[in-house]
Amino acid sequence: MIRKETVSIPFSVALVVALGAITATAHLGNNFTPYLIGGLIDLFGFSPLQMGVWSMVELLAYAATMLFIAPHVVRLSPRRLALVAGVLIGAAQFSSSLLDSFIPLLVTRMACGLGFGLANTALNLTAARTDSPTRALSIGLAVQTIVYTLINLALPVVGTHHGTPGMFTMLAILAVLFTIAGGSLLPDRPVAQHLQAPVQWNELKSDGRIVLTAISLFSFGSLALWPFIERAAHEIGISAVTYGRYQSIATLACAVSNTVFGILAPRIPRRRSLPVALLICGLSCAALTLISNEAGFAIALIVFNVSWLIAYPLILSVAYQIDAGGRLAVLCSSAWIVNMAAGSLVTGAIAEWLGNYVLVGPLGLISCVGAFLLLRPLVHSRVGSGG
Repeated sequence: MIRKETVSIPFSVALVVALGAITATAHLGNNFTPYLIGGLIDLFGFSPLQMGVWSMVELLAYAATMLFIAPHVVRLSPRRLALVAGVLIGAAQFSSSLLDSFIPLLVTRMACGLGFGLANTALNLTAARTDSPTRALSIGLAVQTIVYTLINLALPVVGTHHGTPGMFTMLAILAVLFTIAGGSLLPDRPVAQHLQAPVQWNELKSDGRIVLTAISLFSFGSLALWPFIERAAHEIGISAVTYGRYQSIATLACAVSNTVFGILAPRIPRRRSLPVALLICGLSCAALTLISNEAGFAIALIVFNVSWLIAYPLILSVAYQIDAGGRLAVLCSSAWIVNMAAGSLVTGAIAEWLGNYVLVGPLGLISCVGAFLLLRPLVHSRVGSGG
């Protein structure tokens, strides 16, 4: 067992800014890839399968970075990881704005994925240094969603006036600004200096495998549609700009829900909140591809965003209860990225085969139910509150 000394980082305005900025950096790719995919398809005529591969390469690089770093995380500085991430992401996104062929764009996706992996690792390590990782993650997501509300309004407009290269450039600038603003406020000392004993993986193996499998199943199904969600909206007559407005409303709703959840997290029993969040997330996934009218799609989009961003920190909170040092949480982040990559490839193949995304939504419902069934015994036996 790991025992932390009384050296937790206190919650403050600086910590909130840092968590929000680094969370926003770590998730720039998977949140705004749908706009880039739609733009690249329109600009260069790439196929859905090619875009599935394009998204998968970024996500696999993202996951591989965290998987490689995980055994060493307690000796790394969150601040330095975040600053290096900003440089890598900014350079890769700007380079993408200058390219016009598929293979070079794949290379820049790999570089972006590396940067996102470093940023997400810095986020998980910082959360591990607080007395409530669930609250830290939720606060970070709340700040991120406020920022993303504005980006969802601005990015499609930039795309309309300056094309896909303009969107790449905007994301490059944002990555650099976020890491300068927040990365410098992250803790500089490695986590290992604040632990009385190192993590022994054999102590975590059984329960750790359950959590990793559950988050893999959850992310594979629930995020399979995400890289193509703008295309799914386009299929029922929703333009990119209109979709951006709906997504901005969804991210604003997430800001409110994650702020409330972040405040209440230590007092909310997981055995009640986790099944509710997973079930609602699954149902909204199904609705996104089964509903064919604009109003229904918009409601499902908002519900999906809110429920996913509550379910994710709840699952990670179980990982932090098993391993307070954060290594299992980093592995979980790696696992969800790997499975999102697999899901994006499957979705690209389904769209190529059927010409639509109808089957992808029900897959999300099945995956969310499966994740809860795996986690239920562990949640009831080991952890009962928010943490």
